[in-house]
Amino acid sequence: MHDDTTNDWGLAPERIAALLAPLRPRAENASEGTQVSVPSLDEVFARVLWSVVVEPGDSVAGSLVQSLGPVSAALLLLSRPTPEGVVRAVGAGLEGELSRDDVEHALGRWAPRLRCDDVVRALESAARCQAQLLVPGDAEWPVAVDDLGAHRPHLLWVRGTVALLARPSVAIVGARAATGYGEHVAMELAAGLAGRDVTVVSGGAYGIDGMAHRAALASGGATIAALAGGIDRLYPSGHEALLTRIAEQGALVSEVPCGTAPTKWRFLQRNRLIAALSRATVVVEAGHRSGALNTARHADTLSREVGVIPGPITSAASAGCHRLLRSGGAHCVTSVPEVMELAFGSDAVLDLDGPCDTMGAREPAVHTRVIDALRPRRGQTVAELSRAVGEEQSRVRAALGALQLDGRATLTETGHWVRARS
Repeated sequence: MHDDTTNDWGLAPERIAALLAPLRPRAENASEGTQVSVPSLDEVFARVLWSVVVEPGDSVAGSLVQSLGPVSAALLLLSRPTPEGVVRAVGAGLEGELSRDDVEHALGRWAPRLRCDDVVRALESAARCQAQLLVPGDAEWPVAVDDLGAHRPHLLWVRGTVALLARPSVAIVGARAATGYGEHVAMELAAGLAGRDVTVVSGGAYGIDGMAHRAALASGGATIAALAGGIDRLYPSGHEALLTRIAEQGALVSEVPCGTAPTKWRFLQRNRLIAALSRATVVVEAGHRSGALNTARHADTLSREVGVIPGPITSAASAGCHRLLRSGGAHCVTSVPEVMELAFGSDAVLDLDGPCDTMGAREPAVHTRVIDALRPRRGQTVAELSRAVGEEQSRVRAALGALQLDGRATLTETGHWVRARS
């Protein structure tokens, strides 16, 4: 970090390095014999500044960062420029996307938040809750969110397993005032997807969101909760225990700094993050004005698939779902295989191990059912697999032998079977 840049930040380079160190463990691992381009401390600090100053989805800030880069754009902002100065600085880079009025209004809403103390406080709060900080260019950065363009997050604050953000995932969303029918369907879908190694993404809210998270966790699967506020503010408070479990077994993610309160606007912007992280979005229940419809619209804008669970025609909780189906922009789905086909083009387990049958012959049904029941991380005994697939143990044992020869099943030292990874 150069001295002139550091002076512009108003902090000594050692202070910036100390603030970022507990949030950036990946930077230490990247230099161990690998050629990895690690974002500089200046870039990371600049992105933290942008996350503090602007609201999620601010397209003016996004366009400036895309045109000038996060560091140059942040330093320009710190110089308290005039609207004309910003327009001159970007030159033809924005190709007429922003008018002088756009910039003037943006500078007016950013100026009150342009305080170095707030940036320091955000970093210290994140360290206290053991958060990790992801920025574009990190190996763990979920490139799917780049499809948001100028509305892309400047960074992501994460509590939990950051690698989950880049794994195949499906969003399950729906009404807070869910019916028993909707809750049951959400849990069935989430458990089925988790059993197929698909990460379940939702918003941590009451109703459908909470049921989807719970079912994924109960099935030993992975789940991500995208929050509208800071990841240190577990909202809603009634889900504090659930969100704590997600932080321990999955991941909490937000683009706003720790300490930030959730607001209606941030909930709507959070929905675009849910849609961007997921290969498909499934709406289980939604009223006419449900926030889940907003998530579906974001998914459609991003060319992500949208699935809808039909409900009783007399249920107000399904009125929004039926409207989505009538619009022609969504697909009717009624089972886990249909969701898998919608998201990944297949109704089977994700193809982690390559093709199963290179000779084109039809595989015995028991083999398919056993490989479906196997998990890549959790070992199972023959007796457990026999119960899972509904076959006698001798047939399951024979199938496992064949799958082991094919390199698709592995017997661990403890006598448990797992699905082999390539």
